[in-house]
Amino acid sequence: MANLQLLVSVLTFIFCFAVLAPAEYAPSRLIHRSRFKRLWNRFRSIFGSISRNSVASIPRTITDSGWTTIFCDDVPAFEKWLSRDEIGFPTGKSEQPSLGSHLLVELYGCGSELLEREEYVGNVMREAATASRAMVVAQSFHEFKPFGVSGAVIIQESHYTIHTWPEHGYAAVDLFYCGGTVEVHRAVDVLREKFRPDRIKFLVVRRGLQSEVHSQG
Repeated sequence: MANLQLLVSVLTFIFCFAVLAPAEYAPSRLIHRSRFKRLWNRFRSIFGSISRNSVASIPRTITDSGWTTIFCDDVPAFEKWLSRDEIGFPTGKSEQPSLGSHLLVELYGCGSELLEREEYVGNVMREAATASRAMVVAQSFHEFKPFGVSGAVIIQESHYTIHTWPEHGYAAVDLFYCGGTVEVHRAVDVLREKFRPDRIKFLVVRRGLQSEVHSQG
C-alpha cells in the first residue's frame, strides 16, 4: 500500500511539473518532453529498486518436479513467516500437504571458537531442540581434527543436524521437523544467540509431498 501511494504521488508530481508547468519555465514543448523523460527515468530507477526490495521481503514458494521450496532474502520477514508456518501444513494456498518440513540454515561470520568444540556445539543443538518444544530421544556428536564438529540430535519429530567449519566461521544446520507441534523459530533464536553469526540465510524444503507419497501407494 505504501508503495502504491508513493507511485501515485510521484506520477502526479511528474505530470504537473512536466506537462502543466507555466510556459515561462519551459520555452517549448520539447523542453517539457525532455524534462518529463529525465524525471520518468529517475522515477523508474527509484521505484524499481523499492519494488525489488518489497518483493524480496516476501517468502517465495516454488514447486517443480515433486519438490516444494520456500525461501526469502529478508531474514526478519522469513522468521515472521516461519512462526506462522509452524501452525500446520500447508500455509500457502498453492501448496499441497506434506509430511514434514526441512529448514536449512546457513550461519556466516560465527566466532571460530564457538564452532570448534564438540561439547559446546552439542549443547547448543540440544538446547535448540528443547527450546523448540521438540522431544529429544538421542544425540551424537564428533569433533574432527584439526577443524569442525558434526552431529545430530534425534527428536521424536525427526532430527536437527549440524556441521561446522571453524576456519571459515560457517555452520550448516538442518532442522527437520513434522507433526505441527515444533516451534522451530525458537531453535533459530538459540542458534543466533549461541553462535552469534554476522549473517544468516534460510531455505525450507517440504518433505513427503502428498501427491508424491500417494503415487507410490
